Order: sequence, then C-alpha cells, then structure tokens
Amino acid sequence: MPEMSNVVAFGLIALGMVLTPGPNMIYLISRAICQGRLAGLISLGGVALGFVFYMLCAAFGITALVMAVPYAYDALRFAGVLYLLYLAWQAVRPGGRSPFEVRDLPKDGPQKLFMMGFFTNLLNPKIAVMYLSLLPQFIDPAQGSVLSQSLVLGFTQIAISMTVNSVIAIAAGSIAAFLIQRPTWLVVQRWLMGTILAGLAVRMATEARR
Repeated sequence: MPEMSNVVAFGLIALGMVLTPGPNMIYLISRAICQGRLAGLISLGGVALGFVFYMLCAAFGITALVMAVPYAYDALRFAGVLYLLYLAWQAVRPGGRSPFEVRDLPKDGPQKLFMMGFFTNLLNPKIAVMYLSLLPQFIDPAQGSVLSQSLVLGFTQIAISMTVNSVIAIAAGSIAAFLIQRPTWLVVQRWLMGTILAGLAVRMATEARR
C-alpha cells in the first residue's frame, strides 16, 4: 500500500486535473446539455472504462520499467512536469475555450453513448501520458509492491474523476446558464486551473529524487 500522504497528494492532483477542461469534460457536458443528464451519465460510464484500460496498462508497464531501468523515476518525473505545464498552457492560452461553451451533438442511443464515451477517452493520448508520467511520482518501492501501489493510486484517480464528472454532468445545464450570463467567470476558471497546474509542475520539478 502507498503511504497515506502520497494517496492524499495524488488525490489532490487528480482533483485539479479533472476540473481542467479537456476532451472528456467537453464531451460529457455537451452531451448532458443536448440530450439530458442520463445521457451524460451513460457516456461517463464509457469514459470510466477507458480510464480503467489505461490505468491497468500503466500499472503493469510502470512495474516493469522501475525494475528494469535505473533512474526511471527521474525520467518519468520530468515527463510529468512537462505534461502539467502543457495542461496549464492549454488552460490559459489565447483562444482557449471553456468546456461550458457547448457544442451541438446529435441524439444517440445508450449503447452508442457508452461507446462514444469510451472512445473519446481511449483516443485521448493525454490520458496515457498522465498515468505514465504522474503515477510514478507517488510510488515508493520501499512501501511494498509497485503494482499494488499503482492500482491503489489509479483507482483513487478514477473514483475522484467519476465523482466530479457525475456532479458536472448532472448540473451541466445550470452551470452553463450561470456562466453564459457571467463571461468573466469563464476566464477566471481557466486561469485558476492553469495556475494550479503550473504550481504542481514546479513542486514536482523541485522535489528530491527518490
């Protein structure tokens, strides 16, 4: 089992990331507003399956890498720093958009909604990068099985993501209406998330090597 402090720290990063605009959030919000809350939640089920797929691949891959390659943690740590800085830039870059600026989507049946959610997540390479670059930062081989720690942290991220996205899908219409009437909040939301992610990147870059 990972240390509780690592689980909490990883959970906070997972929370910051799930609140950052991305393909999954944009799709879920648009689907929920265009077709209703149930459609958004069904789509979220497909997104969850995509997370599980990537998380299991990363957990087994990280275990093999750590055992085979010296200084693998350092390489993955700096990959994580670059990834967080990239996300921060995407949040604040000129011309960036909020996920609550909704796209029109056609009405689809439950099976297609689920599969679209799954493929939206599966075809997003940033998810694989997230697991491979961030997960190892919170794993300590001295605490036991690297695989077990990877699974605990991975399922922690999935639980946080599903909880937050469920709330967003249910409340998407109300949130979008609120923000449309207050465009300043769209800018604030983007800059807040960008600042948080950049701060996490600096913290990760300055940490001592394990």
